[in-house]
Amino acid sequence: MDQEYIDFRDIAPFDDSEFHEKMSLLVKEPGFEHAVCYVMPDVDYQGFVAGLLDVKDKWQFQHDVMWPFLEMLAKKTTSGIDMSGAGLLEEGVHYTFITNHRDIVLDASFLNLMMLRNNLPTSEVAIGNNLLIFDWITDLVKLNKSFIVKRNLEIKQALSAAQHLSAYIHYAVGKKGESVWIAQREGRAKDSNDVTQDSLIKMLALAGGECVIGNLKQINLCPVSISYEYDPNDYLKAREFLLKRNDPEFKKSQRDDLFSMETGLLQFKGHVHFDVGGCINRELDSIDPGLEKAEAIRTVCEIIDRKIHSGYKIYPINYIAHDKLHGVDEYRHFYTDDDESAFEAYLDRQLDKVRGEIDFQPTADDLGYMREMMYRMYANPLKNKRLAGA
Repeated sequence: MDQEYIDFRDIAPFDDSEFHEKMSLLVKEPGFEHAVCYVMPDVDYQGFVAGLLDVKDKWQFQHDVMWPFLEMLAKKTTSGIDMSGAGLLEEGVHYTFITNHRDIVLDASFLNLMMLRNNLPTSEVAIGNNLLIFDWITDLVKLNKSFIVKRNLEIKQALSAAQHLSAYIHYAVGKKGESVWIAQREGRAKDSNDVTQDSLIKMLALAGGECVIGNLKQINLCPVSISYEYDPNDYLKAREFLLKRNDPEFKKSQRDDLFSMETGLLQFKGHVHFDVGGCINRELDSIDPGLEKAEAIRTVCEIIDRKIHSGYKIYPINYIAHDKLHGVDEYRHFYTDDDESAFEAYLDRQLDKVRGEIDFQPTADDLGYMREMMYRMYANPLKNKRLAGA
């Protein structure tokens, strides 16, 4: 079926024709009011609502509401955000930006902030329905140019959902004239060892009517590397590693996901850097057409990984973490004694947050294990950049 005649309303962002109606309902939601007042404690909520109800469409919402909000968030929670490689983006070309995944909310939001600062079009954003805990959250993200990825389905439903999602992405890039953002894997890489999932590339290649490579070229895959100096969720990820080590059946709750979102959104991230690797269509052309489908997809994943790994910005704490993890001084010339002391003090403060939990009392061995996992998180980008030859 032609993509233009598929009904995508279950996953697509709201159409501008229904923007005002959906916004009018959203601002009446107590949960939305609570979230706004929590994130912006000094806000005049009624005045804020009046401004929202004057917004006519998604473009104006992103420019007049989300842009100032993200600038405020960047000022409060980072020491600066910048981007390299924007010159590789061609005017009038729409891309599928595929990135490593560090923060549940801010990876795509800060990328769109960089686009706004550079007078470039923002992207529609893929978001898993597992994070849409309340109906008003679904409405909010669909007002803000997000589309829904359906997860945790039975096998038959999962295949149908993947086909539907792939068709939508091809439609958005090829017909609607929108770029899209999607993470290279489902969920964040807890140890920052960023590897593209085969299943994601398989999904993207389902639509298009050509071979795997031909279908992927239609959506202009463009890897982007994200480098956070500090990960506010590092101690929560280390805690999760520990709990899974002690109980392989451990699973996070919705409350855990909400707290991770809140922590990533509001806590300090240091410097944040984006590196645009450029469209990989030329690299896709070099893939042997005789490869089996599975091998071709694996090759695409390797191309994306190499681009992302090469684009990392390496901070002093990445060098320190590598040397601490391996008990060496290999990168000693990239950091000072003060850098090392500051990083160790930072890890102490993060681990103190775990020590302070009422229902979780880690032993000295537990804390040592979590510290090692945090070293690993900060060392892996350096390891992967080095393996990529960058």
